Formats: sequence, structure tokens, C-alpha cells
Amino acid sequence: MATSKARGTRTGNSGEGGEIHQTAAAPDERITTNHGVPISDNQNSLKAGRRGPTLLEDFVLREKIQHFDHERIPERIVHARGSAAHGFFELTDSLAEFTRAKILTEIGVKTELFTRFSTVAGGAGSVDTPRDVRGFAVKFYTNEGNWDLVGNNIPVFFIQDAIKFPDLIHAVKMEADRGYPQAASAHDTFWDFIGLMPESTHMIMWAMSDRTIPRSLRMIEGFGVNTFRLLNDKDEATLVKFHWRPKLGTQSTCWDEAVKIAGADPDYHRRDLHEAIAAGNFPEWEFGVQLLSQKQADALPFDILDATKVIPEELVPIRFIGRMVLNRNPDNFFAETEQVAFLPTNMPPGIDVSEDPLLQGRLFSYQDTQLSRLGTVNFHQIPVNRAKGCPFQNMQRDGQMQTQVFKGRANYEPNSLSEAGEDGGPREDPAGGFRTFTLPMEEAKVRLRSESFADHYSHARLFFQSQTEIEQAHIASAFVFELSKVSLEHVRLRVLSNLLNVDETLARRVADGMNMDLPKASAPAVAPQDMKASPALRIVGKYPVTLKGRSVGILVSDGADGAVIDAVKKAVEAEGASVKIVAPKIGGVALKGGARLKADGQLAGTPSVMFDAVAIVVSTEGCAALMKEGAAIDFAKDAFGHLKAIGFSPEAKPLLDKAGVVADAGVVSLDNKASLFLEPARTRQWAREPKVRTLA
Repeated sequence: MATSKARGTRTGNSGEGGEIHQTAAAPDERITTNHGVPISDNQNSLKAGRRGPTLLEDFVLREKIQHFDHERIPERIVHARGSAAHGFFELTDSLAEFTRAKILTEIGVKTELFTRFSTVAGGAGSVDTPRDVRGFAVKFYTNEGNWDLVGNNIPVFFIQDAIKFPDLIHAVKMEADRGYPQAASAHDTFWDFIGLMPESTHMIMWAMSDRTIPRSLRMIEGFGVNTFRLLNDKDEATLVKFHWRPKLGTQSTCWDEAVKIAGADPDYHRRDLHEAIAAGNFPEWEFGVQLLSQKQADALPFDILDATKVIPEELVPIRFIGRMVLNRNPDNFFAETEQVAFLPTNMPPGIDVSEDPLLQGRLFSYQDTQLSRLGTVNFHQIPVNRAKGCPFQNMQRDGQMQTQVFKGRANYEPNSLSEAGEDGGPREDPAGGFRTFTLPMEEAKVRLRSESFADHYSHARLFFQSQTEIEQAHIASAFVFELSKVSLEHVRLRVLSNLLNVDETLARRVADGMNMDLPKASAPAVAPQDMKASPALRIVGKYPVTLKGRSVGILVSDGADGAVIDAVKKAVEAEGASVKIVAPKIGGVALKGGARLKADGQLAGTPSVMFDAVAIVVSTEGCAALMKEGAAIDFAKDAFGHLKAIGFSPEAKPLLDKAGVVADAGVVSLDNKASLFLEPARTRQWAREPKVRTLA
């Protein structure tokens, strides 16, 4: 009987290309469809040629994804934990040369939109701040129909072919026998899958970076992930990647900080987004495109149909052509945020898909999962999903929860009722309607990957070597944390063997962090190549040094000097940041002179992890009382440990000493001038990090 150590995998799986021969599996070992048909290839969808589009006849793909889409009712299978807002898109630079889509050609027109951010792995009741990819989905209500740009805050993905998506999510979700962990990738099944799927290596580098522990949803980038096409009036095609870049800069938390935020406020990101919009501090993103002709794409040393690859900005610059502003919170969470249904198939004329096999599967999956989750083919009539910029009309009728009252006899097309003076209904529009790009196809239908998809390590190496030393240390430490939660030693060893193909120093740091010997490097299908570093892939040193959009907490006590508090508050708010007063009790404090100061938060429930910088303004008596409170000591200790600026009145010095706060450029006395606190408060004190924690 033929057996394999890694059941369900093949030597060189994940798209090295070429024929792969295996010994036949015994009947009780082979994987089949739900109806018992043995499956010869569970790694690749059926395509028209190696780089061709996925075929509708692929019943293996459809059954697998359709079953996956219907596994949870009614919560989303993935991206269940979401927050959203209304806003608008405004075009500032026309792409009329490349597309006929009016939303990308009519400068100055403001198009209404709805944007939903989400975590991937956790359920609807999970926390906001786990280490996880963030969904970034935008529904544009254009005057040519809805356009749903459904992406993530990371430009690449774990897999190359949609047929592997159910396996990926099954691996990262709660383990099937025990129902935990929730919203966490640090467990056996996830890393077992990652180690067996070399194509996931690039994405896992991003997942272990600070990108997956964002400071705020207002401070994440967004990417369309897949490659799309733009079509102009002549049906000439241009390949395109879509980008969202936050005006506040891409900013993240420290890992220890993210963990503690989860306990202090599970709704941290949701609250942050809602409060910013309610206060009139509207989040804004620039919208950009990377444009390539087919000839330019073919000249690249990688395949842009491969969703595990990124196009470095240094090779193809981003052209920023518009902006998105979120300016209104939902009126009802369920009716809007929960019921919004995004479909990659929603595209106005002038925008089209590519043959990316991950995208090809998404074109089917999203429609199917909405049918399951919302329970009707008429989910497009829910207000948040309804086309607003133009009427929607066709011959589709009835169905569960039909809300429209159709008149007339014509519910089929073509018809000739108009010749008898009756309403014949809408007709197709060959000139102005959606037209698919004409793609010549002469290849055999196959279950194979293109050889151009076979390099799984070069882009992972590019990402790691493009990071600053700070970010590289964070990535190595994240691997150590995650893999230390893995109980199966062979899984840890396999991941280390793959990391050796990315960067030997990284692999050694991770191995040392677990006190393990390095194994031999795994054999890559294609030898990884060194690419020129891309500084655009960094976070540190790239975001604006500003307090705008951030939050500062001021810890106060009875007898504190109100003038100092007021000076700090005014200086911080003048920079565009918000201020919250934290007191031992929610009723506030009596300041020096007897005036009352209201509190925005109580000390035990409003720790320093909630803020980007802190100030401690107390009286001598108040400091003595706070030194008996563990929450007060942790307030200062965590702020220092999370590399935040700390402003303090002289009376607070004993509390800082007890918390282990050591003077540096980010620890500023407020005795002189409150504005001196602003400079270090605008950024994290990265030079402090080696003194407060051990990194891999």
C-alpha cells in the first residue's frame, strides 16, 4: 500500500509546473468528491492552458468552494469581524487613455461608497487586534453600476490557486477537534499547512511583520491583491494593480501592546474608527494604480498573474489618481456593516479581470457565499448593496424576499411586446455595456500551474531584505512566538528549512529563539534570486512624523496643576491629536485650587496601551497614592516599554522610578514647556527598544 509522510501533498507541489507522477493511493486513502469520485489533483484548478482562465466545468473546484462557502450560517466564513463607514471617492487624474470606466475618467466627480475593514481568521465576536490580515473592501456606487474592489491590507496572498482557499482557512481557523484557538495563527494546523506550501512563504513574511498588528484601521494600506485589466474605448487592455495609501501613514503597534489592547478594549479598532469620524476627523486614502502593458508584464522576472508576487514600486511606480474620504458612520450596524455583500464580479464597463487563478475562483465564491449568508438571490436589493448611481433592471424575477413589484408581461428577452405598444423591458447594450477582454486561447485544458509560478522564495527574500533592522527583528520575533506555540517539532523544522531559502540570518535567529538546531534547507523548485531592495515595502521611517490622527492620554490625580494639564491638552490638540483624561476614578479629580476636572476614562479600564503617547500630571500626594496602584505603575511601565513618549510633572518622578522608566529623549519633564513633549510624541522611540525587550 502506497503511503506518504505528508498525506495530500506532492513533492514540489504548489505550482512548480510540469507533470507530477505519484504512486496510486489505496482506495481508503485517496481524496474524492462528496460523491466518491477520486480526485487526481487537489492543488490546481482546471484552466485553459497553464496561464489561462479557470473553466466553469471544473466541478472539483466548484464543489469544494461551494461546500466551504456554506460551512457557517449566517456569519461570514472569513472576514466575520468587520467595521465600516460611508464616504466618497473623487478622481483627480483621468485614466481615459486606458479605460472607459467613468469612475476612472471623470475628474472631480464624487462617487458615494461604503468601505468595510475586517480581520480574517476570527469570528464576529473576536477581538480587533490579533496578528491577522485585514480585509479592505470598497463598494463604489458608480453611475455605471456598483464596483466592488475587494482586497486586503497586504498586496499578496498565501496561495496561487483558489482551489486551496478552503484548505488555507481550515488550517488557520480553530482546530477541528478542540475548537481553539480563536483568531490566532499560532497553532499546529496553520503552520503545518504553511510548511507544506512553499508558495505561502512570501505572504507569511508579511503576516509576521508589523503590517498585521495595525495601530488603526485609519492607518492601513489597501491593495486589490489580484491583477486586473483596464479596457479603453478600443478594447485595448492595460494590466493594473490597485492601491490605497492612508494620508496618516501606515502605522502599527508593538506586539506586546497589541496583546494588551485586546484585553483592555476588544473593540479598539472599531471604536477608533467610529470616534474619529464622529469627531469630524475623516480618514482619507490616496488611490493609486500600477499600470503595465502586456509586453511590460512579460518582461518582468516574475508572473503578475501569481498572487504571491508583488510588483515593487521601484520597478513600476504607483500613479495616484484619486482619494477616498470616509465621512459618515453607519446608522445601523446589522443593516449595513453586517449585510453588505461584496462581489469581485461587480465591475463597470472598462474594468475586467485577469486569468489569475486565485481571482478566477473568487469570481464564483463570493456570489455563492452571499447566497448562503443572506439567504436569497435578492440580496442586491438590501439598501447597502443596491446600485445607487444608476437603475438596475433585468428579467430576473421572484425569489425569496423579493421586494420589487414588477409590472407588465415581459420577463424574458428577446421579446416583441414593444411592437404592440406594451413595455418590452430593458435590452442589451452592445456599445456601452460590459465587454470582456478578448483573450486568444488554443491550449489544452489542464490541472497544472505555469512554470512562471514556481519561484516561491525570491519575493519573500525581497520583502525581508527590504525591511529596516527594527522590522527584521520584529519579523524574527514573530516567527519565534508563533512557532513556539506549535507542539509538533517536525512542523517547526519544516518551516525553518523553508526560511533558509529566504534568508539564512533570519532562519538562524528564529532557530536560536527556540533553542533549536537548524535543519537543512528545503529544495526549492526554482532557486531564489536576489532582487534589488524596495524601501517602499517598509513601515518604519516611511510614515509621517506627526501627532495628527493620534491619541494622547493624560493621567491625573487630585491636587494636580490644571494649568499644566491645560497646556499639554492645547498643544496636543493643536497638532490634530485627541486627548483623554485618565483618573483613578471615573468621577474625575479636584485640581489644585479646587476646580473639578472630568475624566474620560478610569485608570484600571483605560491603560496606556490605548494611547500613542502619555503625560502624567499629578500632585505629590496623588503620586504617593498612585504608587500603591498596580494599574498606575503599569500605565507608566507599559508606555515606556511600548516605546511611547512620556511627559511628566516633577511630582510624578517617584512613580516613573518605581515603574522602571529611565530618562531618554522620549521622557520629557513638563516643568519647563509643555510643547517640548510634542517632538518625541510624534513617533515611537525606536532607539529605546533594545533596552526594554529581547528580540530574536
